[in-house]
Amino acid sequence: MGRLAVVVVAAGKGSRMRTQESKQYLELQGKPILVHTLSLFQRIDEVDTIVLVTGVDDVVRCSGYVEQFGLSKVHHIVPGGAERQHSVHIGLQQLGPDVEWVMVHDGVRPLVSAEHVLSCWRMAQAAEAAVLAVPVKDTIKVVNNAGTIQSTPDRRSLWAIQTPQAFRLSMLKQAYEQADRDGFTGTDDAMLVERIGTPVQVVESDYCNIKITTPEDLRWAEWIMDNVRGENKG
Repeated sequence: MGRLAVVVVAAGKGSRMRTQESKQYLELQGKPILVHTLSLFQRIDEVDTIVLVTGVDDVVRCSGYVEQFGLSKVHHIVPGGAERQHSVHIGLQQLGPDVEWVMVHDGVRPLVSAEHVLSCWRMAQAAEAAVLAVPVKDTIKVVNNAGTIQSTPDRRSLWAIQTPQAFRLSMLKQAYEQADRDGFTGTDDAMLVERIGTPVQVVESDYCNIKITTPEDLRWAEWIMDNVRGENKG
């Protein structure tokens, strides 16, 4: 079946949170958001290795978290690059030849369910590449620079993409190397894989797998932990 690694990306500053502290280190129910995220993958038996990519100034702090919270699967903590894409690429380079599958996950998504993580990995094993996503609930408009609506895409074809995203490691590395050669920057890992001609399958997740980027998200995350997820729910 091949070993599974997870690259957790937590190198961003996050200006939208309007706090001096980077969003991944803000506390959620008494622990940093990032620790909740890492603990989730620590508890999933199928995960062998976690690579944490963080800011250069936060490596020591994160090493302390690994010790304090018993995060024994975190085998590498490395400083990231200028953009998320560079950070993921750095994380992938820490993985040895014994790793066949990799998931890439946002450090500020602590509320994904273990069930959905494993569903995404199983789909990747069947199709080489898979991402978690949810159907878009709102009507979406394409708007020009003047603020005028140009078109209304069919909502039934629109999905909001989440993480984790799961891939065969060798194929994802190939996609990253090709993007590097072409000077191409994508908005997520799947976009780089799509560029090299590999179809990416969507696995339906749920709306609780939020990315915590604003103060409102933090309050919503507290509610989800109390009522839906928590460490012993779902």
